[in-house]
This record gives sequence, C-alpha cells and structure tokens, in this order.
Amino acid sequence: MMLTPRQARDRTRRVRDDDGREFRRGRRPDRSAPIATGTSLNDISLAGPGALVLRRLANLVARYAPHDGVFPLRLPGTYAIRRSRITTEPTYSTAGPALCVVAQGAKVVMLGREVLEYDPAHVLVFAVDLPIWSQVTRASRKDPYLGFMLDLDPARVAELAVRVYPRGVPKAPDNRGLYVGRATDGIVDAVTRLLDLMAQAEDADLLGSLMVDEILIRLLRTPIGPRVAQIGQPKSGVQRVAEAVSWIRAHFAQPVTVEEMAASVHMSASSFHQRFKAVTSMSPLQYQKVLRLHEARRLMLFQKMDTSDACHRVGYLSASQFSREYGRFFGSAPTKDIARLREEGLAPRDAAR
Repeated sequence: MMLTPRQARDRTRRVRDDDGREFRRGRRPDRSAPIATGTSLNDISLAGPGALVLRRLANLVARYAPHDGVFPLRLPGTYAIRRSRITTEPTYSTAGPALCVVAQGAKVVMLGREVLEYDPAHVLVFAVDLPIWSQVTRASRKDPYLGFMLDLDPARVAELAVRVYPRGVPKAPDNRGLYVGRATDGIVDAVTRLLDLMAQAEDADLLGSLMVDEILIRLLRTPIGPRVAQIGQPKSGVQRVAEAVSWIRAHFAQPVTVEEMAASVHMSASSFHQRFKAVTSMSPLQYQKVLRLHEARRLMLFQKMDTSDACHRVGYLSASQFSREYGRFFGSAPTKDIARLREEGLAPRDAAR
C-alpha cells in the first residue's frame, strides 16, 4: 500500500547501506554504518567523501543554482539543485532513472513503505520511473541543500557495464527500483570536474560526455554496481519492469488489466505482478492509480480544469470515487488541495531534484 504523507512522516525513518543493513535515525553513527541526517561534515568524512571534496562540489553547485530551484546545466540530463529550507510536507513527483549526489544537506525519499535518507555520504539511484514522496530534512538559508542530478541512459549504462564487468555482471541481491549506496571521493570528484567544465561551452560540449562516462564507471565499480548495471540489461527484472512502466504510462487513463500489462512485456500475470512489486514497492494497479491521481492534480493546477473534467480525463468513471481516492492519497479533497497549492505558490515538481 502506498503511504500517505502523514503516514510517511509517522514511520521510523531508515536507510540501507550497500550490504542491505538498516540504520535507524537516532543511533550514533560509526565508521561501518550509514550516516543519518544531522551528522556533521566531520563525521561524514569518516564514512564518505572528504570535507574538502564536498566543499568544492558545494561551491560549484551553488554557482549554478543561485537561488532555490532546479537548474538544467549545459550538458543535457544534468541539473544543479538548491533548497534553502526544510520542507515540512512531503512533495509528490515521478523521477528516474537517475543518479542523485548531495554536496550539502539531506533529503528523505518515500516509496511505498520504504523510507530512504541520503546525504553527502550517500548517493541515491532511481532504476525506473517511480512515483515518490520526498522531503528536504536538512537545509537553511546559510547552509542550503545543494545537489546534483544526472539522468541515466540505460543504453550507455549497458555499454559501460560490459567494460566494467568483462566476465559478466555479478548477480544483484535484489531488483529494487530505488536504492541508496555509499558516495565515494571518486564519484564526487568526477561530478565536480564535470561542473567545472560547464564554465566553458566548448569544453562542456567536447568533454562532458566523457566525464559522465567516468561518473557511471565509478558508480558501477561500487558495491551497488550490479544493481546499477541492471538498468541497461535487456533481460534483467529491472529493465523488463521499466518497459512495463513505459507501457502503463502510455495507457494509464485506459481500463487495462494486469494481464494486459504483463502481456506487454511477455510475462505471465503472476510473475509480472511479483516482479513489478519487487521493483516499485507497489502493485501494477496501484502504480496506475498513482499516475492517474498525479496527472489529475497537474491538470487542475496548471490547466485550471475542474474536478469532474480532470477525473474523467485520467480514466475515472465515478467522480465520488476519484474524490475519495484523491483525498486519501494527497490528504485533502481535490478542490481544497488545489486551492492550498495555489495559495502557497506550490506546484508538483520533481521532488528528487
């Protein structure tokens, strides 16, 4: 079951490291455990990139993100992000496949019943398009959240995985579509040099793709590398679910069955349901419902469509059912929710950025 924002806030927050071990907030970190939100830069340096490496990256991100927002960089698929305050309410969005690197601050991402935190000691990877809730958990005007995001090209990941694993990609421990891994000096340094290139248009155009390759190679060589490699493997569980996700997104407003979804990727309904839930933390029909609700919210907010028209546009036959499910998911009825968003000047956006 997909958590509502209130349920997500009330759950104990956890983060898993590369080996699948869990770390609960509030415990004292050590050199062998992931770092929790609130850890100082000195403590982070014990288990992740060094303070000087992170400071250099933070300075560059701040240069390209001079105020709060998401700023596309010269190289397509790369972004600098700044958030200058903690968010008290989770923000909904769909994101992936992508790599997120934090230079300063921390965020929490919620997918289904999973709640993952990431900070300068950790990177976050989206393997497929996923509907998530997220919150900035450490930021201020003086020390804003500063991050970098790189869209992942499955074809390029596949090409590089062959070079990193010439004897074959090791079997991944699971098929999850969202996971946290440890950041390294190598990854952070490569991202920093990529941002350095952005100051010179010719350098960015000529060398940018090479720097992206270095980032991906360094990521593939970390303990989460086998998971990352699945993004580009045609027969992997992750890639087959990614294909199904694309099909669902193209048909989300239509009355489709799990059998039809499974047939789109040539799988049995039972096997497809099990694999889809393992990757996305929700059933195929739950995923479809989330997409419908998010699209209806977008239509009402940006195209000023009324509730009745929006609910029918996304595939609901009953306006009352739409209102119930919308309120259960977003925390308030459609008209009240949209009025609040407009009053606060907020809009659904890519929360991972």
